[in-house]
Amino acid sequence: EVQLVESGGGSVQAGGSLKLACVISGHPFTSACMALFRQAPGKEREGVAGRYTGGGSSYYADSVKGRFTMSQDNANNTLYLQMNNLQAEDTAMYYCAADLRANSCPRLLMRARRVGLESIEYGYWGRGTQVTVSS
Repeated sequence: EVQLVESGGGSVQAGGSLKLACVISGHPFTSACMALFRQAPGKEREGVAGRYTGGGSSYYADSVKGRFTMSQDNANNTLYLQMNNLQAEDTAMYYCAADLRANSCPRLLMRARRVGLESIEYGYWGRGTQVTVSS
């Protein structure tokens, strides 16, 4: 059974930093198309960042570009999202998601650069971790 578990959320003041972690189990870590989405109350879910864990460049939404950075630890099956210079508008529940279909990631990430990450393409989701930024 594939499971995704997020951690690392919390409350910080504007300008602060947090590092989210997402552990995936039940699937080879380096062959997953993984992404971080966020959803604030009353707003649509937004794709924040995505990458293929087998290598290649990452995608970042314009709203976080230059402030958020993805990385990974293959030995521990963990994807990270380093979030710097957090602002009040970053307050949301953050979700880790994975698409495990073979060869899907290049298409998803290429399409994301035109229309953003599409949550419907990701079949596996964690329960989320809350990030709250106070101004």
